[in-house]
Amino acid sequence: MAVQKSAKKTTIRRRRERKNIEKGAAHIQSTFNNTIVTISDVYGNAISWASAG
Repeated sequence: MAVQKSAKKTTIRRRRERKNIEKGAAHIQSTFNNTIVTISDVYGNAISWASAG
């Protein structure tokens, strides 16, 4: 029997681009079990979010 070699797939990772946003809003959703903070631009597009809970 012949042994087949498996080829490794290489993935190219791109560097994150820094976004310069002058104005935005922080949306805070607080419940009994969790708190979610979302940072968005003036159009409402989410830039970043975090959960503490």
